[in-house]
Amino acid sequence: MRVSKGALLVGIVLLVPFVIELRTVLSWFGVEITVTESILVGLALALAITAWALWPPNGDAEAADRS
Repeated sequence: MRVSKGALLVGIVLLVPFVIELRTVLSWFGVEITVTESILVGLALALAITAWALWPPNGDAEAADRS
């Protein structure tokens, strides 16, 4: 795991205001997204961060297990 569980939790929690403010910024440019779309974006970002955090740092888990 690349980061601690606490740091991962903090990173995911910080996505909430980021996604909310993203809706605000996009509305300034005339791009309107629904609450459902915002939730989907937030879930996709949380999944991406979790996948990154759980992926082995060197990208090759089998080689790390053998050495």
